[in-house]
This record gives sequence, structure tokens and C-alpha cells, in this order.
Amino acid sequence: MNADELRDIKPLLEIPDYSYTIFIVLASFMVLIIFTLLFILGKRLWETRKVNMRKVYFERLKTVDWSNSKKAAYEVTFFGRALCNELRIEEIYNQLLPLLERYKYKKEVPEVDEETKRAYNLLVHVVDESI
Repeated sequence: MNADELRDIKPLLEIPDYSYTIFIVLASFMVLIIFTLLFILGKRLWETRKVNMRKVYFERLKTVDWSNSKKAAYEVTFFGRALCNELRIEEIYNQLLPLLERYKYKKEVPEVDEETKRAYNLLVHVVDESI
């Protein structure tokens, strides 16, 4: 057996192996999906933790202390304005404002009359329906 007789044996062929590249691409894709899901979940949790200021203002509006009519008039004006987001609420609020004016901007103010309290209760009722 001579060296010439072994010529028909061919060298080994190199087979391309893409398994490592495919693994890296799939792993990167999975990490991207996991981060996206975590971001969406975190965002949803963050939004549910936010305080709804309309509810806070409404609770403060409901619990206004009418014994100090001047302070109460200012509080109802502030919280009512903060809660005006619908036309119906805004109309009732605008009807209540002139009634509250007699209890503001003066050193001594009288007790709150029934008409003002009725308008206030109507405002509270309408805001309660909208929330």
C-alpha cells in the first residue's frame, strides 16, 4: 500500500453548527419577553397604588365642619372646584358659590343657613353619583 493508493480518502468536511447562535437568539428573546411582562405588571401595580385625588377631595367635602362657617365656605369652594368635571356638577357648584360668598371675606360671619346647606347636600349627592 502505497501513498498513492490513499488518495481517494477525502478530508473531513466541516459542518456548520448554528446551535450556539440559535440558543443566544432564543435566550435573548425570552429575556426580552420576561422584561416586557415585568414592566407591564409593574406599571399596572404602580397605577393601582396611586391615590385617586377625586375620592380624597370628595371625602373631605363630605366631612366639612359647618361649626366654623367661614372656614367651611372656603373648604367647600376649594373642594367643589376640584371636583367639577361634569356639566351638571359645575352648574350646581356655580349655584352654590353665591350662597357661600356671604360667609367669606368678612371678619364676623353668621351661621350657615338651610338654603346653603341644601345646595351643599345636593352638590355632595351629585358628586357621589359621579364617582
